[in-house]
Order: sequence, then structure tokens, then C-alpha cells
Amino acid sequence: MTEEKDQAGGTPWHALEGAQALSRLDTTPAGLTAREAGERLARHGPNRLPAPRPKSLLRRIWHQFDNLLIQVLLAAGLITAVLGHWVDSGVILAVVVINAAIGLWQEGRAENALAAVRSLLSPEASVRRDVRRGRIEAAALVPGDIVLLEPGDRVPADLRLIETRGLKAQEAALTGESMAVDKDVLPVAANAPLGDRRPLAFSGTLIAAGRGEGVVIATGSATEIGRIGTMLGTVETSRTPLLQQIDRFARRLTFVILAVCAAVFLYAVQLGGYDASAAFLAMVGMAVAAIPEGLPAVLTITLALGVQRMAGRRAIIRRLPAVETLGAVTVICTDKTGTLTMNEMVVRQIVIDPDAPPLSVGGAGYDPQGDITGDSGAASSLIMAGLLCNDAHLVRGEAGWTVNGDPMEGALLALAGKAGIDPENARREHPRRHEIPFDAAYRYMATLHDGPAGWTIQAKGAPDQLVALCTRQAGPGGPAPIDRAAWSSRIEALASSGHRVLAFASRQADDLDRLSHDDMDGLTLLGLAGFIDPARPEAITAVADCRRAGIEVKMITGDHALTALAVAAELGLDARGVLTGHDIEGLDAAELRRLAADTTVFARTAPEHKLRLVEALRAGGHVVAMTGDGVNDAPALKRADVGVAMGIKGTDAAKEAAQVVLADDNFASIVAAIREGRTIYDNIRKVIAWNLPTNGGEALVVILAILIGLPLPITPIQILWINMVTAVALGLTLAFEPAEPGVMDRPPRRPGASLLDGEMIWRVALVSVLFGAAVFGLTGWVTTRGETLAYARTLSVNLLVVLEIFYLFSVRYLHMTSITLKGVLGTRAVLLGIIVAVSAQALFTYASPLQAVFDTRPVHLRDGAVILGLGVALLLLLEAEKLLRRGWAGRVPQQPRAHG
Repeated sequence: MTEEKDQAGGTPWHALEGAQALSRLDTTPAGLTAREAGERLARHGPNRLPAPRPKSLLRRIWHQFDNLLIQVLLAAGLITAVLGHWVDSGVILAVVVINAAIGLWQEGRAENALAAVRSLLSPEASVRRDVRRGRIEAAALVPGDIVLLEPGDRVPADLRLIETRGLKAQEAALTGESMAVDKDVLPVAANAPLGDRRPLAFSGTLIAAGRGEGVVIATGSATEIGRIGTMLGTVETSRTPLLQQIDRFARRLTFVILAVCAAVFLYAVQLGGYDASAAFLAMVGMAVAAIPEGLPAVLTITLALGVQRMAGRRAIIRRLPAVETLGAVTVICTDKTGTLTMNEMVVRQIVIDPDAPPLSVGGAGYDPQGDITGDSGAASSLIMAGLLCNDAHLVRGEAGWTVNGDPMEGALLALAGKAGIDPENARREHPRRHEIPFDAAYRYMATLHDGPAGWTIQAKGAPDQLVALCTRQAGPGGPAPIDRAAWSSRIEALASSGHRVLAFASRQADDLDRLSHDDMDGLTLLGLAGFIDPARPEAITAVADCRRAGIEVKMITGDHALTALAVAAELGLDARGVLTGHDIEGLDAAELRRLAADTTVFARTAPEHKLRLVEALRAGGHVVAMTGDGVNDAPALKRADVGVAMGIKGTDAAKEAAQVVLADDNFASIVAAIREGRTIYDNIRKVIAWNLPTNGGEALVVILAILIGLPLPITPIQILWINMVTAVALGLTLAFEPAEPGVMDRPPRRPGASLLDGEMIWRVALVSVLFGAAVFGLTGWVTTRGETLAYARTLSVNLLVVLEIFYLFSVRYLHMTSITLKGVLGTRAVLLGIIVAVSAQALFTYASPLQAVFDTRPVHLRDGAVILGLGVALLLLLEAEKLLRRGWAGRVPQQPRAHG
């Protein structure tokens, strides 16, 4: 078909003349007929993104159990059921179900990302069909339709503009451009970047000013937003470092448990004199001892508590492991507009004399409060021109000051407020009588006003264009001949420092009642204004904190290179050159991987460039966090190790693709999230370091008893009591541990580092041996006194619990000693856990019903004192070992970290 013939590859739409685009689509400015539109709708389909096939509920539920530790937990539940302990089995299975429900709720929502992209499409559109203007559902648009655009409209499909009158589009959500973009009908180069394709209006973007008409060139998934939606749907979600490490840990733990059980079973049957049935029951007891039944539940709860703490810091965690993953981040890739910057234009410099220093302007955003450093009175004519030649309005709401209209015009109104001028009063005193609206063809706007000093022309526009129309320049002694070379130098200096520059001019016009372009000669240049999208003050501090923590910050933006470099300098980023989207397109994967590691600022990027950058950094061994707020960020947000979206200014697509959403749009919350992530990872290591020796000690006791041929010092059901009651009560307290001092002064942990490193394995082995030795020693001591086996087992269970309590105090601090006033007093959670554990043990030992179930006996006071003394001795021994190990590590040269 005619309208389809460029899709196979021809001149791009933005490089065609408007008439050529109409011809290619076999349409006219009068629009299609209803019959033609119906035929094309049947061929192209409705103007909406195709809905993906949803993942079935059963498949999503099954995915929650695709974790070996959860499968180990299920096996533990089956073992307890085989033993006939249905209550314990029910508790274990309930933990599994709760864990699956949390995962299902948290992770299932990510599939809504495509729906969020689809919601950006306009529900209705103004079109011209059958030579008449009307409104139709946006879904009914087809290639060749003529769409009419007005301020405030959301563009309903990708359009090739055929007529514009001062048209500006806000494309920040698509291209990252912080200000409204001028649109016109003139063709541009075929290889022009997305943000420079001025004759195109993109689906989902907003019309900020002016009017226009365009012909539909793409609908649904063929639009730029649709293409991003397709990219988002095909990007594979990464598995986080925590999930990978827990999977590796669970596989190793399961292999070790099964191997040891099999070896001991063979020994018991072949050499130990056990029959197969008795040996099997002993193996069940050993498996129950070795499997950390409560560990997966405590790990999940530890992550969930991290989610709650982050919610208190205005960060919404959509996927549990994202809390911990932030602690491993080595690189933050962040969008500039609206994330590092305010996404609000502000005037920072005013030049009224090309040979004098500029005036500096303070304040933030559109708030009309701020200081003007210098003689603001000398700039009053320029400020008044910017106020009068202006169609915007400032509005004060609950969230602060916002602009209705063009962002740069909003910044000029805020400038007037800082100079003490009331915009509304000034507009009433100088009513507008006529105007020349801005158009990219002549690049200025002019207005005619009737004021107390007579009729005047006020103009603003592109500096080179407006300076060419001026013959004089304002000065303290009145107008003087213009020094074009001096002004050209100042314009270049402002632009090279990253400012957007506007020029302002005026002249008396008492002889006019209407404006035309012929009236624009003989203007007096009033000066220049330099605009920036300022960096968030809190982002400057946050970037410094990230660098102190050994985390690189990389700015990825669709804005111009000079603007990006200026913002990078304001933020304190070490900008070692700029890599543009065009540069990225010419690089292969290896070259991009090398340059991405050495570059801080990336400018004029498109969505696919951001995605390639994230993938290149991940391939280089980095754990990547991607922050952003626009539609263009969504694919990279999903591909990154952890995606962080802005909650207020962020698009739905970005929020749904991200694992973390910042409710306050505050980049500083990233630092809080990273701090929390590091704390959570420390707490997870503490939970593991505390759980495994308990299980290891129990298993060691069972193994030694079998090898020596002695009765088991503790029974399987007593082991279950320790693992599922006291261990959970005590181990869960570690999930509430606050950050250790200096948590943000450490570099990020090495990506892929094992949860069980050499230090952790040594600690687990040492404590397991000490636990086992203490139990065997105590059992031997009391049995030589003639005590019963039941009494010895009661003492063994109580000894293990007391050792767990004292070991808990030692493991609370991984990076410093625990014998301090703060360490000994513990936290409220620790004290509560100890009270619960001691109370449970009192019932276990002295309550008749539990004595009948667990075959326990009352403990003598003297024996209780011995158990308490062994606990104190364990704590002192472990703290001495920690001190010696830290001292030795301090003398060993540290190897530099690398990211591959």
C-alpha cells in the first residue's frame, strides 16, 4: 500500500518535505474520508500497544518455589511430618506459603510496565476527516489522518508536521530534553538524533504552546513510545546478587548435608553396628539438626523489615531483594532532567553590558524569591521585557510553584518576582495590543504594548537573530551604537558554560497599532539572560556521599553536551569528557564497555543507548543502579540490577519497570537506600553466621555420638525445638540491627562475593566445634555424676540456647568488638528476643505438659550456673579471636578492588 512504502527503508519522515510525506501516505491536508480511514484501520489495527499474554497464576506461584532454600524448607517440613510432629510441620509450611505470597505480590506487579506505557496514549484526538474537523478515539487513528494540535494536548500518534504556528512540545519524558522543544515543518538531516527531529511530534508527548497540524505516520507499537514498549517487553529482568548468592549457598549447603548424611549412614550400617532402620532414624535426626529450618524465613523477614524502613524514608520497594542489592551497587546511572536537576528552568545570569561582569541570580525553581547580585535596577528594562513578552503564568500549589506554559517563560516571571515586580500588575499597566508569536522560522517573539510611557515593542528570542535586528544597545547614559563583536563573545561564553541564552530588545512604537516583521528593525538590545535547569541542592550532597562510599555516578541524558557538562560541574562530578548517543552507535560492545567505565557524562542519548550502557557496565562486572523518571528510562530501569524511579514526576512506565520508587523524587534518598542496603546485607550475614553454627554444632553432636557409639545427647524433637522456637526468636532480632559505624565509609563489596567467605567459614567452623565440645563436655560431666540421660539431654538443650544468646551478642558486630556498653546493653529487639527465648526455655524445662512431650527434667541451680558460665566464656573467647583476627588482617596488604 502507498502509505506503507517507506517502512521497508527509504528517506526518514523527518527528512521529507511535508508535501512529500502527504504524497507518500496518499492523503491531503483535507484529511481522509471515513471509508479510507476504515480500510486503513483494518490493515494497521487500532492505535494501541498489543497487550502481552499474561503469565498464568499457576506459573507465577510455581516461580516462587524455584529457590533451593525454599525447597530445603519444604523438605524440612516433610521430615517433621514423617516424624509425626504435625504442628512443627504446619509451621514450616505456613512460612513457605507466606514467603510465596509476599514474592507473588511484590514481583507480579512488574508486568504492569507495558500497561503503563499504553496509558500514555491520548484517549481522544482532534482530526480532519471528510474535510470536517472532529474528535475521535485515539485508538481509531490511522496513518494518513490529519491531526490538529493545541496547547495542553497529548500527541496521540507519531506525526509529520505540515503546519506550525509557534508550536512547542514538552518531550522530557521521551528524550530527556528539560525544556519545551520548538517544532516546525522544515526537514532535517536523515541522521538527526531523536531530540533534533523538529518536524516530528511524538506520541505521548505534550504540546506546551502554539498550534499545529500533522499527518499520522505511525500508530500503536510502530511509534517511538511503542518501540520503547516493545524494548521493555523483550528485556530480561536480571537476577539480583542476593538471589544468586542464596541459590549458590543453598545448593552447597544441601549437597554438604546430603553427602554427610549418606556417609554417616553407611558408616552406621557397615561399621557402627546399627540396623538400617535405626541408622535411618539417626540420619533423619542429623538432617533435622543440619537443615536451618528458620533461616529462609528469617532472611525473608530481614528483607521485609528493610522494605518497611525504606518506606519510612520515602522509598517504596517493589521487590524484596532490591533493598539488599542497593548495598552492592558500584555504579549509579542517573538521568539528569528531574532527577539530578529540578526540571525547572531558572535564570542564573543577566548581561546588560558586554564589557561588565554579569548579574547573578539566586533562588530555586519557579519560586519568585531570590537575590539578584548586582544592580538589578539597571536590568529592569530587560526584566520587564521578559515579563511582558510572555504567555506563561505561575501557580502556587501545595507542592510549590509551577508554571502553566513554557518553562523559560516561567523562569522570566520568577525573575520579575525576584526583582520586586508583580507580573499581574505590570501586565495590567502595559496591556498587550498585538503580537508576533514565536516561530522557529524567525526564532523570536514580539509584543506590542500600550503603557504609561507610550506604545512599545518588547521582543525576546534567539540571540543571534535578535542582535541582528538591533542597531543600538541600552546603556547607563541612554542607547548607544551596538558592539556586535562584544555581544557575540558574551553569547558564546554563556552558551559554552551550559546556559540556554535568550536576548531581549525593545523600542518605542507610538506610530503602530499592529505588528509585522517589517517593524522589527531598529530595536535597542537590552541584554542577555542565561538559563539553566539547576541541580537539586540535596543531589550535590548525595553525589558527594556516593563518591565517598566508593560508588561511581554517571549522568545519562538526552540533553546537549555543554548543558550536561555544566550540570556535572555543579554537582561535583568528575566529567572526563562526554560520550554522545551518536558516538555510542559507532562502538562495538568491547569498545563501549571500555569507554563506559571511563566516562561520567553521556549526552544526546536515546533509549537504546541507555540500555546498551547499562548492559556494558554490567558486563564489566559492575552492579548497576539506574535512576530516572521518563518513558525513555523504562527499558534500562528494568535491565539494571536495581531500577530506581521518581514517584512524583516519574511516568507510570518508569515506576512500573523499577524495583524502587522514590516517593519524594529526592536523589538524596538514593544514599539512604544504599546505606540501608549495606545494613541489610550485613544483617543477612549476621543471621547466617548465627544460624549455621547452631545447626553445625547440633549436627556435629549427632555425628560424633554415632561414630563413638553413644546415645544421642539431644533428640530430633529437641533439635526441632531449638531450631524452630528459640532460634527464630533470637535470630530474628538480628533483622532489626541498626547500621554499624562507618557503613558508608567502606567501598562496595565485590560483585559476586560469596555470602560464606573464608572469614565466615572459619567463624562457623570454630563456633560449631565450640558448641559441640561444650555439649559433649557437659553431657560427659553430668553422666559421670550418675544423672539420667533425660537430665543430661535437658542440660544440653539449655546449654545450646544459652550459647546462642551469648553468641548473639558477639555476632551483632561484624566489623568491631561487641564488648562495649552499647554492645552489652543490646537493642530493644535483642532484649525482647532474649526474654522470649528464656521464657520458652523455662516452660520447656519446668512445665509439665512440655516435660511430657520433650522428656525434660528440672535443672538444678548449680548446673544452671555452670551453663551460664560457659556462655560468658564463649563470648570472651570469640571476642578475643575477633580482636586477633582483625589485628592480623590489618597487617596483611590489601589487594585493590577491580570490577572486571
